Amino acid sequence: MVFAFLTSLLGCSIGTSQKNNPLLLNGKEQSIHQFTVKDLYGNDFHFSSLKGKKVLIVNTASKCGLTPQYKDLQKLYELYQHQNFTIIGFPANNFMSQEPGSESEIAVFCQKNYGVSFPMMSKISVKGKDQAPIYQFLTQKKFNAKLDSSVKWNFQKFLIDENGYVVKSILPTTSPLSSTITNWINK
Repeated sequence: MVFAFLTSLLGCSIGTSQKNNPLLLNGKEQSIHQFTVKDLYGNDFHFSSLKGKKVLIVNTASKCGLTPQYKDLQKLYELYQHQNFTIIGFPANNFMSQEPGSESEIAVFCQKNYGVSFPMMSKISVKGKDQAPIYQFLTQKKFNAKLDSSVKWNFQKFLIDENGYVVKSILPTTSPLSSTITNWINK
């Protein structure tokens, strides 16, 4: 009965091609590689394509005091993209409506203002009743078997290891070029 309830509650927006609910844990650490999401252009993005890479996931916004972090995120990406590292951005409008744009407006803003070339996904909700399944996974220990956290603001960062497991949540105000992040990438 609990299984059926969780399946109906959480299985609604994982991805059009995925029928199994990747959030059900059964006491084992689960991998982010089971997720499929949409990118800013409406294409499927399979996290399974990131096997063997370290990943920084960040929720973004274009009208936030932290928006200039796009510059450092892009710099971090350029420095480490050839060392089995990538960044995945998820625009979100959860904090004071600081990401009001459509996917196409977000894509133009990111490219024009910051030269963003790392993968950007479609706009989602990163908290609340309509929290996207991938963020349920990132923030709830019952799904990721590592940590419970909350998304405190735009530009919260999550570190994911080469096997797709959550390693750490990093506060939004922490620079993408901080030693916490660069040391993790380099080890």
